[in-house]
Amino acid sequence: MDALILVDIQNDFMPGGALPVPDGDAVVAAANALIPGFGLVVATQDWHPSDHGSFAVNHEGYEVGDVIDLVGEQQILWPAHCVQGTPGASFHSALDVAGIDHVTRKGTDPGVDSYSAFFDNAHRRSTGLEDFLRARDVGRVVICGLATDYCVKFTALDAVDLGLDVTVLVSGCRAVNIAPGDGDRALDEMRDAGCRLVRTLLT
Repeated sequence: MDALILVDIQNDFMPGGALPVPDGDAVVAAANALIPGFGLVVATQDWHPSDHGSFAVNHEGYEVGDVIDLVGEQQILWPAHCVQGTPGASFHSALDVAGIDHVTRKGTDPGVDSYSAFFDNAHRRSTGLEDFLRARDVGRVVICGLATDYCVKFTALDAVDLGLDVTVLVSGCRAVNIAPGDGDRALDEMRDAGCRLVRTLLT
């Protein structure tokens, strides 16, 4: 079975949100166009507690963009975003949520971030998504969403490592690009790992 994974199509990543991805709202139409073509649709949500360790506000003397050590992993500090139960953590209002079969929430542990839909950044704990897909005999996943250079990339890389056939719909993703070219470098990394990168999808 094929599954569609929609990564973090949430208000805080949209223009005007707490951590806006440039042109982030453009992925909504792409996601909605894909949903009817899949028998299984999974959406991920960043779902942070307010005291999350990736938030700059929780580290005195540090600012957004600084890098710290968090459980042995380099962690860039972000603005507080996608806090559990807040409007910013909700899916974009135009997203076809009725077509979503399963939601995986990540980043719930205040001590470690979770860019990937499958594991936390230290790979110490699974989100349960792998087991969910295995139980449904999913062999191929198509991924789109936000952001290319963070949560999309790490979701795709983990999916490949788990033995899944991975396609990334590039036209349905957008990058943060903290450093110019981060998005393009992320695409190269995914391609080199064995992901198939496409601009249109024939399901």
